[in-house]
Amino acid sequence: MKIVMVASESRPLCKTGGLADVVYSLGKELANANEDVSVIIPYYGSIKTDATFMRTLKLKMAWRTPNADIFVTKIEGMTFYLVKNDQYFNRGHLYGDFDDGERFAFFTLAAKAVMEQFDTAPDIVHIHDWQAGMLPCLIKEDKSSKFFSKTKFVGTIHNPAFQGLFHKIVLGDLYNLPDSLYENGQVRFKDQVSTLKSMIVYSDKITTVSPTHHLELLTDEGSMGLNYVLKFREDDFVGILNGIDYLEFNPKEDKNINTPFSATNLIKGKKANKLALLNQFNLKNENLPIYSIVSRITWQKGFDLVFPAVELLVNKGANVILLGSGESAYEAKWEELRAKYPEHIGIYIGYNDPLAHKIYAGSDFFLMPSLFEPCGLGQMIAQRYGTLPIVRRTGGLKDSVINYDGTNEETSNGFGFDDYSEYEMNRTCLYALETYKKKTLLHKLSKNAFNTDNSWVKSKNEYMKVYLSLIERK
Repeated sequence: MKIVMVASESRPLCKTGGLADVVYSLGKELANANEDVSVIIPYYGSIKTDATFMRTLKLKMAWRTPNADIFVTKIEGMTFYLVKNDQYFNRGHLYGDFDDGERFAFFTLAAKAVMEQFDTAPDIVHIHDWQAGMLPCLIKEDKSSKFFSKTKFVGTIHNPAFQGLFHKIVLGDLYNLPDSLYENGQVRFKDQVSTLKSMIVYSDKITTVSPTHHLELLTDEGSMGLNYVLKFREDDFVGILNGIDYLEFNPKEDKNINTPFSATNLIKGKKANKLALLNQFNLKNENLPIYSIVSRITWQKGFDLVFPAVELLVNKGANVILLGSGESAYEAKWEELRAKYPEHIGIYIGYNDPLAHKIYAGSDFFLMPSLFEPCGLGQMIAQRYGTLPIVRRTGGLKDSVINYDGTNEETSNGFGFDDYSEYEMNRTCLYALETYKKKTLLHKLSKNAFNTDNSWVKSKNEYMKVYLSLIERK
C-alpha cells in the first residue's frame, strides 16, 4: 500500500509536540510492516539533514507564483519530502506568525504538487491537523485531473483547539478555490474558513488520538464546536489511542539514564535512578517520593491544580521536580515555590531531552492533571519506566491509565480522578502518598505500569484497519 503522511512536523527532523512523535512513529511502524510510506513536511530553517535536492516546483497562489524547492531523504524506511521556501519556513520557529494561513496554504499546495510528481498516485493520503487540512478539498475539487481518482483520504485531529480559522478571502487568494465552498458551508465554521473543518468534510475517514477523545469530540462540552460537524461524519469517525516509540523509550538500553534496568531489576534500577535524579537537583531526602512533571507549562495541562497540590505534598513529605516551559506567570510561580522549598523542589525551565528521560526513570509518580488531553504521551512514557501516572481521566489519559482504587492491584497502573477540582487533585495525590508507604503494593503497581503495552504496534494495526476499509471500497 502506498501511504503518504502530510503534516507540519515530524521527528527526527522537527518537533514542537506530540504530533511529530505520532507522524514519525506511526510511519515507522507502517514501513516496518513493508508498507510504502512517504512523509511530506516543510523544510524549516532549523532542520539539519543531508537531504538531496530533487526539483523546483512553481506554484500558483492567485496572483503569486512562489517556488517550492523539494528535497528528499530516507529515514527508517520512510521517504521524507521536504518543502523548502525560506520566505515561509526559515524563521527559527515553526508556528505563531501572523501569516501562518499563507505559509501553510503554500505548503498544502506544494504537497499536492509533490504527489503529482509520483509515478503512481498514493492509495492513502493521511493528513494531520489543520495545517494541511485543505488538501483533500484541493484534490477533490480539482476536476482537471484524474491522477488522484482512486486515492482515499484520512484526516487525524490531534488538537481540536487549533481549527485553522481564516477570513473567507483565503479561498481564492491562497487556495485558488471558489467562494461557493464558503457560501454552501463546506468549509465555513464560526463565520470563517476552517481548514480543520475542511479536512473533516472532505476526508474519507476521520480519526482522533484516543477512543475517549473520540466520544468527547461528539459532545458540546468537549468538542470546541466541532461536534456539530463531526456528527454528520460519525459513521466515518473513530478514535485510535497513540503509542510511544519503544526504541527511544527503552529503560533496558536508555543511555540517557543513570542505570538502565529491566523487569528483573526494576526496583533496584529505579532506586539508582532516583538517587541520581535527586543529586542532579540537589535534593536530599531519598526516602521521600518524587512527584514529577514534564510538560508545556500552560493552562491546558492543569497547573491551576498543580500548585496547591505541590505545596500540600511538600508539607506532607515529598519532593517535586519540574521540566518544562510556557506561560510566564506559571514559570514565575514555580520559581517562587523553589525559593520557598529549596530542599524539596527542583525545576528546569526549558526543554532537555536527556533530562526528561532521567525524570521519567527516577520518579515515583508523574503528574498530568490536564483540563483536556486528546491523547497524551507523558503518562505512557512514565509507565514504560515503571513510574505511576496521576492523571485527570480525560481523553487518552482515561484510556491508558487504570486507576488504583484499593481493590484492583493486579491490573491498575496509576491513579486518576474525574472532576477538574483542587479537592480531587489533592485527594488523589495524597492517596498516592499513602500507597508509597506500602512498599509491596507500590512495587506491584510499578511493575504493572512497566508491563503496560503502549507500543505503536497496536495503534498501527488499528490504522491499517482504517486504511484497508477504504481500499476495499474501491
